[in-house]
Amino acid sequence: MTGPRIGVDVGGTFTDVTLVTDGDLVTAKVPSTADQSEGVVAGIAKACDEAGVAPDDIETFTHAMTVSVNALLERDGATTGLVATEGFGDVLEIGRQTRPSLYDLDAEKPPELVPRRRRFEVSERATSEGIETPVDPEEVRAVAADLREAGVESVAVAFLHAYAHPENERAAAEILRDELDVPVSASHEVLAEFREYERTATTAVDAYVTPKIDAYVGRLEARAAEMGVPEPRIMQSNGGIADARTVRERAVTTVLSGPAAGVVGASRAAADVRADRDLAGLVTFDMGGTSSDVSLVRGDRAERTTDTTIDGVPIRVPMVDVHTIGSGGGSLARVDSGGALRVGPESAGAEPGPACYGKGGERATITDANVVLGYIGASTALGGELELDETAARDALADLADEAGLDSALDAARGVYDVANAKMIRAIRSVTVERGYDPREFGLVAFGGAGGLHAPALADALDIDAVVVPVAGGVLSAYGLLDADEQHDAVRTHLVSLADADTAKIDEILGDLRDEVLADVGDESAADAAAASAAGDSSAEVRRSADCRYAGQSFELSVPISGAFDPDDVREKFHEAHDRAYGYRVDEDVEVVNLRATARIERGVEDTAYDGDGESYLGTREAHFSGELRETEVHDRLSLAAGASVEGPAVLEQAESTTVVPPGWTAEVQGDGTVVLLRGEGQ
Repeated sequence: MTGPRIGVDVGGTFTDVTLVTDGDLVTAKVPSTADQSEGVVAGIAKACDEAGVAPDDIETFTHAMTVSVNALLERDGATTGLVATEGFGDVLEIGRQTRPSLYDLDAEKPPELVPRRRRFEVSERATSEGIETPVDPEEVRAVAADLREAGVESVAVAFLHAYAHPENERAAAEILRDELDVPVSASHEVLAEFREYERTATTAVDAYVTPKIDAYVGRLEARAAEMGVPEPRIMQSNGGIADARTVRERAVTTVLSGPAAGVVGASRAAADVRADRDLAGLVTFDMGGTSSDVSLVRGDRAERTTDTTIDGVPIRVPMVDVHTIGSGGGSLARVDSGGALRVGPESAGAEPGPACYGKGGERATITDANVVLGYIGASTALGGELELDETAARDALADLADEAGLDSALDAARGVYDVANAKMIRAIRSVTVERGYDPREFGLVAFGGAGGLHAPALADALDIDAVVVPVAGGVLSAYGLLDADEQHDAVRTHLVSLADADTAKIDEILGDLRDEVLADVGDESAADAAAASAAGDSSAEVRRSADCRYAGQSFELSVPISGAFDPDDVREKFHEAHDRAYGYRVDEDVEVVNLRATARIERGVEDTAYDGDGESYLGTREAHFSGELRETEVHDRLSLAAGASVEGPAVLEQAESTTVVPPGWTAEVQGDGTVVLLRGEGQ
């Protein structure tokens, strides 16, 4: 039996906490704060108090945050400079020369992270074959003086073909680090991969968010130390955790920290249901206070991608494939210039929050609509302590109804609910139907504070028969942190036709990548890591893969490599992967583009006890379903006994979230407290 373990996930409205000790699960939810570390320590203190655990008894502390993604979305990251090869200073601005909206003449791209006045060039040159013009140290020192005068807080260095031959870039980065007292991100360290624009943009993101991540993690480490809590281990976008030092050095890996934790938690929490019902996989649906995140788990593995764009900025690091929309419980409703009802992406946040919070908010939100519809009761205490003001919610919806020309606050609430659902249905279709997957073969895992309120309606629209609501659904991202594995990735571009591949050279590169990721896991030198692995002393599993494509294609598919590199085996695996993804294979030459390695150490979390006493019935209240007012049973979710069954319409309440069971649906409680909602025939 391990000691107490705690996971803390920061969201836009609430900070969620899970603590596991002696087989018991304790959850807590506190308002997020401007300095996220303040909310984190408040949440830890609250959970420890409820569990009767002293903070200095905690064995591990795992954390997910929104510092990086907020800096990108709000454009309040560091004042960043860029040093590029002569003639390539405008790569960020030119991009792929595509327009945000092809036929909109007034469309504007988001501003570059590094404006033209802070982009500098040096006269070095490398090709994919080697160095042609060495970097001039004095020229780099002159650029350092210009950067200092520009007041930069961080610097990105991205030279042409540095992924293949980083000597010039390495020399320039070392000089800049000596000359300037600011972080320097070098592209060959951030992303040793070809495609100049994406590599430069990813390096710029790393530089842009590094000072904020460094400062935040530093504050968090200090606050944790004051409480006696261990140093935090941080969730990365790839679904794995890393030590604080690693993420401070590679801040770009944290941009989807929180959503990745949710997918990990959902995959574990619904694993038994997926197996029992023989589902092809799971659609994860995380609806929080500010946004909703949708992802796909095929089999038992979350889909990953290396091609993500956040607010117009491409980021090519491995991450869980999450589709995010601005539709959360706090999303504000409005009427647009054409008279149509819109919901989000603007959010009321934690302060003042939805009107029903009673903190001064006057505009209607999705949460206010759920209150007026009767899905959330006025007596419900969100987070266990925030009581709701139903009158304020109704007044806000009445104002919206007047603006939209609707008859009543109830009509406006129904409209807000339906519009929000339509956005989320489109998001789920984007990760299923649009990628060739039939959502009817999947289960829907609902979590986040508002996930259980909307999931059955989404499932109805998509013909999904099973909705899984984990027992810790309101704080599932925090729970996922306890189950996340240690994970590190490395990549290197090696462009070659399989017909001409030098297998010894490829095996050498794969060996170097293996040593690199093992060193990251073990916090030791690559040589020591390699020796430990060769001796069988490493606890890490290393998976290797190759990004391949047909000659002439501009996109790749990743295929696994087992044992020594075998061109024939890789070719056949690529044909099979292409056939699964696109429905066909062709007799064309196959090229290797990138080689990858991932090291993982399994952690896992112990099973926790569930002891619902069966005394769950709280009474009834009126709620609206399909335009009809229905008398609806209300139950305390955590008092439902294992094996219990509740027919809809019903509402299952708990401190962190609420689950709606519509008419025609049945809620069944599993042995671990997970609730599975099943559609009746004819739904």
